[in-house]
Amino acid sequence: MKNDVVQAIIEIPYRSRNKYEVDHETKKIKLDRVLYSAMAYPAEYGFLEDTLALDGDPLDILVIGTEPTYPGCIVPARVVGYLEAIDNGNEDYKLISVVDVDPRYHGVKELSDLSPFILDEIKNFFENYKTLQKIEVKVGSYHDKKDALELIEKCKERYKRHNHE
Repeated sequence: MKNDVVQAIIEIPYRSRNKYEVDHETKKIKLDRVLYSAMAYPAEYGFLEDTLALDGDPLDILVIGTEPTYPGCIVPARVVGYLEAIDNGNEDYKLISVVDVDPRYHGVKELSDLSPFILDEIKNFFENYKTLQKIEVKVGSYHDKKDALELIEKCKERYKRHNHE
């Protein structure tokens, strides 16, 4: 496997307003809530197993592809960068990737290969999707693939340390 391809576990399909989450105790998928906004997720949304982000959850990942999958689907995702965000006071980085087995995204190797509109749409989604809940989300900058791969390694190490204490 290429070092920039990870196995994303999808919780929320592209264009869904349902917020599904994998219960890490039972390993079952549950409906956590329906988004308060009229917005839908701009990409597949999930996490990387065996990682621990600063918010105490596995590292989040958005997977850009042509078609929605389903909660629990494993998607080979080519990482191209990440978006920094602070959600309700917690650092909450979002990996940005494309479906590695979707020929329409074969040429996307770096964040700069994505349409600026797609990147703006993702930022706009996270800036606004919790507005009606009165939860503040501050969206920062995008970071390139090199930084994203380093972030993944840090989150894997944090997971190992946390589970060996």
